[in-house]
Amino acid sequence: MSSTAEPLLPAVSPRPRLDARLDGLRARIATTPAMSWIAPLVVAVLAGILRFWNVGHPHAIVFDETYYVKDAWSQWNLGYAATWPDDADQRFAAGETGIYDREPSFAVHPPLGKYLIGAGMALFGPTSSFGWRFAVALGGTLAVLVLYLIAWQLSRSIVFSSVAAGLMAVDGLAIVMSRVAILDILLTFFVLLAVWFALLDRRRHLDRLAQAMLRRDAAGRAPWWGPVLWGRPWLFAAGIAGGAACGVKWSGAWVLAALGLYAVVSDALARRRLGVFFWPADAVRQGAAAFVLLVPGAVLVYLSTWIGWLTSDGGYGRHAVDGTPAQGFWSWVPLPLQNLWHYHETIYTATAEITSSHPYASPAWQWPLLLRPTSMYVGNTADGTDGCASVRGCIEILYSMPNPLLWWLGVLAVLWLAVQSARTRDWRAAIILVAVVSTYVPWLFYPSRTIFQFYTVLILPFMLLALTFALRMLWDAGRRDSFRRLAARRSLLAALALIVAVSVFWYPLWSAISVPYEFYWTHNWLPGWV
Repeated sequence: MSSTAEPLLPAVSPRPRLDARLDGLRARIATTPAMSWIAPLVVAVLAGILRFWNVGHPHAIVFDETYYVKDAWSQWNLGYAATWPDDADQRFAAGETGIYDREPSFAVHPPLGKYLIGAGMALFGPTSSFGWRFAVALGGTLAVLVLYLIAWQLSRSIVFSSVAAGLMAVDGLAIVMSRVAILDILLTFFVLLAVWFALLDRRRHLDRLAQAMLRRDAAGRAPWWGPVLWGRPWLFAAGIAGGAACGVKWSGAWVLAALGLYAVVSDALARRRLGVFFWPADAVRQGAAAFVLLVPGAVLVYLSTWIGWLTSDGGYGRHAVDGTPAQGFWSWVPLPLQNLWHYHETIYTATAEITSSHPYASPAWQWPLLLRPTSMYVGNTADGTDGCASVRGCIEILYSMPNPLLWWLGVLAVLWLAVQSARTRDWRAAIILVAVVSTYVPWLFYPSRTIFQFYTVLILPFMLLALTFALRMLWDAGRRDSFRRLAARRSLLAALALIVAVSVFWYPLWSAISVPYEFYWTHNWLPGWV
């Protein structure tokens, strides 16, 4: 009796199969038309749930809401921010919303953000803490959606656009700043909108420029000069959004200036690539046109945010220079605008000199290290009270802490992207770095001023874009080695899962959920986090 040995089959590792399944899933997502709107919708809905859920809690004026909620309501009714009694926070929360007087309050920020907060109060009632925070929750949700659109312009990938926006959706800093009625998330929304419009302009403008040069080549004309293109509606839109950002906080001006410089430089480099002989001078001509398209609209939008102050007589400093108007060259400026200029000088002087100590102050050099986040609200409950079952009692807190893992990875990703940009000169890296620099570096020039870690919510989206590019590189690592590639992808998926787990762990402290003190103390990883 003879036996025939079975042929030996090659051992099949499950790794290549898993790798193929991941690539197949990514391909199906990319080729399914409905995913182009399902993906951003899902991310935006997730962001909205995390921001709007129980956003009216606590029903109290918390942290800097003491300025913006009350100023918003008096400004909504009078056209300018008015003064309130010393005990106004408690009385306002208790329903006494008309106790402001007609004396003006010295507001150090422009009016637009407070008009938006006031609109929510007018819509849902000034006694509703949901109404106080509606505008910021909506702005924070829309900021996540706009980040998706920016990431799409940069990557043309549904998956990685979803990753970038999804990371912001679950980040604690973005969540808390969308649950407290202060200005920073509204500033972030308008800045992101300006960046998105600038990216749309870049793509359209450079395509039109290339087509114009091809037509000149076909006509046999020497490329001494390129065309000056005025039809740039997205650049105009970027100026409108930038003006609105400045109308929330002046720090939007740095981003507007950076986007203008980016538009000029990217145009100049394109003209050089297309063979324009006098490309530096040619770029100056186009730069002048870009300035006209970008800046005047921004200025008009910014001035329009002051309409209430300009058309009333009671605003702070409204008639400060009536008796001493400008002489000579500036005498043609209308007196209301002269008073507005004087008010701006007063604001700048006052804010530059804010150096008082504050328990949560954090200079800008500390921000990358995450040494001192800001607690917006703390409430304590004794054991056996309101469902608290902890010997040490319970605590509820609104803590503007980013997801720590996500934050530190984002800082490293920005440094990595800077190196990559120097090596590859990738325009996508350049725009992200321009945004990071314009939202962070200016604060380094105020080392003594009282500033806070939560200002970094404006930097956060661009850090997440840098991190997304780093994750995309990791996803494609080891292109010729399936085992290395799979190991890299497993690491990426594990990192994303860990980031989500950390967000789940921290979410109670981002949404004022009552937790035992023991649970709270497990989050104090560094001395400055207490």
